[in-house]
Amino acid sequence: IISTMRAALLIQRWYRQYVARLEMRRRCTWNIFQSIEYAGEQDQIKLYNFFGYLMDHFTPASSERNLISHIFRENNICRNVDWERYFCYKSIEVPELYSGPHLSFPITCSNAAELVEAFKNKQQLHSRYVLQLLGETWRLLRILPNISQISTCHSKEITICGDLHGHLEDLLLVFYKNGLPSSEKPYVFNGDFVDRGKDSLEILLILFSFLLVYPNDVHLNRGNHEDHIVNLRYGFTKEVLGKYRLHGKKILKLLQKIFSWLPLATVIDHKVLVLHGGISDTTDLHLISRVDRHKVNLTNTSLNGIVHLSGMIDSDLEDDDPTSKPVDSSRRRVHSLTHSSSTGSRHEVQRRSLQGLNNRVTCSVEEELKERRRQAGLSQSYGDLRNSLANSDSDPDSGELLESYGDEWKQIVDMLWSDPMPQDGCVPNDVRGGGCYWGPDVTEEVLRRHNLTLLIRSHECKQEGYEFCHNRRVLTIFSASNYYEVGSNRGAYIRMGPDLVPHFIQYQANRATRALTLRQRLSTVCDRSALRALREKLFAHKSDLISSFQEYDPENIGLISLGHWACAMEAVLRLGLPWRVLRSQLVGDTLDGMLDYHLWFRELLSNASLLETMYKHHSNLETIFRIIDTDNSGLISFEEFRQTWKLLSSHLQTEISDEAISDLAVSIDFNKDGSIDINEFMEAFRLVGGDLLQNEGDPH
Repeated sequence: IISTMRAALLIQRWYRQYVARLEMRRRCTWNIFQSIEYAGEQDQIKLYNFFGYLMDHFTPASSERNLISHIFRENNICRNVDWERYFCYKSIEVPELYSGPHLSFPITCSNAAELVEAFKNKQQLHSRYVLQLLGETWRLLRILPNISQISTCHSKEITICGDLHGHLEDLLLVFYKNGLPSSEKPYVFNGDFVDRGKDSLEILLILFSFLLVYPNDVHLNRGNHEDHIVNLRYGFTKEVLGKYRLHGKKILKLLQKIFSWLPLATVIDHKVLVLHGGISDTTDLHLISRVDRHKVNLTNTSLNGIVHLSGMIDSDLEDDDPTSKPVDSSRRRVHSLTHSSSTGSRHEVQRRSLQGLNNRVTCSVEEELKERRRQAGLSQSYGDLRNSLANSDSDPDSGELLESYGDEWKQIVDMLWSDPMPQDGCVPNDVRGGGCYWGPDVTEEVLRRHNLTLLIRSHECKQEGYEFCHNRRVLTIFSASNYYEVGSNRGAYIRMGPDLVPHFIQYQANRATRALTLRQRLSTVCDRSALRALREKLFAHKSDLISSFQEYDPENIGLISLGHWACAMEAVLRLGLPWRVLRSQLVGDTLDGMLDYHLWFRELLSNASLLETMYKHHSNLETIFRIIDTDNSGLISFEEFRQTWKLLSSHLQTEISDEAISDLAVSIDFNKDGSIDINEFMEAFRLVGGDLLQNEGDPH
């Protein structure tokens, strides 16, 4: 008996250690994926700050300023009262050879079901029907409130879905398991329908078709990815232009308008709040319900917002400048996307903070403003000037309007970008660069203030598809399975009846993955995907890492300890990863515990340093190209190329002459058509980046 008990205890101990190792490996893999994802969002926010800085602080007479103003002013077509003429579908013929689905309007439930079946079979909807469907959707959305109010009853449950991110297979699986939307089967889709996945447009068309058929039973909340600037980086713009080459531009412009009209939240039975991101300590649903949401849209918010007095301030600064040009009324003023609050402490949350660009920009901004004030004969600071204008007797409403607009866009940013944290308080969301982190005390206060019992949100991938926090008062739901990689996570959706108790249905869209054990899934995801993504991150920061290693190598012998290696990795990459745990996966043999970091890089990265800068800025460059390509033609002119490089050289603090840029533009125009496409643009940066690397350390 004693021997049997000992054996049982040994088995139990072994099993617990085995499970603990699996859990550690799972968490480590998850941290890699999430850290890299959020680092990408930081890069996007840096671009927002970069362009916002250029909008406000470059010399107004410069051609670069005109280019930036052209990029970000509202499209006149979208504001024109006869915009429907531009988006008109009637002149578009549907050829007899077209074999895809046909739609009739008003759209019927059978049309919507046929659309689901067609997309399941990889068919494409004709652009005439796409534009017609989007136009009808826009007309409906305009009359919907900011916050939808819905109720349950004994005969039906409400289904709530989280992020789909272009994963059509997940939406189809939800419909297969749960049934299509109908008056007996109401749905709430909680934002982030697009980007990352390859079938974002199909998801939108399906959801819009059911919305038109069942406007009282299908509810769509806006997510932070329902924004055309975000779409430039994360794939939706490219997807639409690839699928609809002839009418893709019109489709994107109409979708931009639709996104700005999507409702912001849904309340179930006056007790359950459903929104995409989260809340803050200033969240006010009464204010949110009154916001003119299509004017306070995410693009204006994330690209620094429009402040009421910007035109007045700029006019005062520019009146005495004989070289200045008229101020574009559409110019935007700088707002931070991050939440500002005195509640809580940054030290309570071990989060990464945005540095680098923000610090450089702050200094440059102050210098530029001082010079502009000197030229205009002003002694006040910019903040004092704004305050004095806002409180001026000549315009008593200015201060109130400025404060009102700031409150509105801040409320929307918090709803779309924020994340919960375990500590009390409310602090800026420095990891994403937008919104806030809010704690359980904020949850309790906001729910109490609005007489609510539960907050359902999405916005974060969870390995099991859902997760409770804040004493089960906040519930995250995420519906895109295999989000980071096949096998990385399950998707889930919620069924909720009159008792308002959430019931979860989990799934994995990939059949092969569903048959794998947890250990097999972890092996696949960790070994093949997470480490590959991490190696790419190392590749992009090789020079910075070597510089950091050399700080621990004062005698320049090329060797550092593994402890110093881990410290340097975190100091440069700021991913918050357990580098000592990852050491065995990233570092091979060592010499008496010392790492030859030059040899390590050669083995790890195959000595491809010439491409480092291109990889490091690849996403930013592609986003910049697509932003400057305002007509989505896939081409930019030589002049736009020159202006772009001047802006980019300022961003990277690199001196590049006009003559060198002109020569480069001509040399990379391989087909000599007088314009530059995306491939030529990336090639230009690779060449210049290579030259910069080769000249590294040269004082001249």
